Amino acid sequence: MLDLILVLILIAVVVFVIVVARQPADFQVTRFATLSAPASVVFAQVNDLHKWDAWSPWAKLDPAAKSVFEGAEAGVGAIMRWSGNHKVGEGSMTIIESRPDELIRFKLEFLKPFKASNTAEFTFKPEGNQTVVTWSMSGSNNFIGKAMGLIMNCDKMVGTQFEQGLSAIKAIVEAGG
Repeated sequence: MLDLILVLILIAVVVFVIVVARQPADFQVTRFATLSAPASVVFAQVNDLHKWDAWSPWAKLDPAAKSVFEGAEAGVGAIMRWSGNHKVGEGSMTIIESRPDELIRFKLEFLKPFKASNTAEFTFKPEGNQTVVTWSMSGSNNFIGKAMGLIMNCDKMVGTQFEQGLSAIKAIVEAGG
């Protein structure tokens, strides 16, 4: 009987490993919003990391989080390091590309609650007197990330945060902020 239980456990572990291994290695989360403001105004909210506390959904999850700014004041080379509660963790973000009113690309380094390195970007597309802002994040999953993906929907979880952030940017820029 004990042998049968051990064989069944071994089979379950092998099946789990196979299922996890077959999960996609790469992921991307993307959301967009149309804002009634020029691309230059929206771009300015994102390109200056000092302005993120006003609209970032993660700033709301831990108002006591500590942020440290390094490098350039804004644009390429601007760095923000953060440390907060279990909801925001610890990490850094560095602007690695900044094309005025078009694109901002970031390197994200997460240290806690788990280590990961991802790329995020904002694009700004003028449409008449409005701007379509797209916020995306992409990266690769290791085995643990793939396993977590079986129980957590990263697109829904992060996408919801992106939607909240875009909504907050919209409120700021449409109010003339």
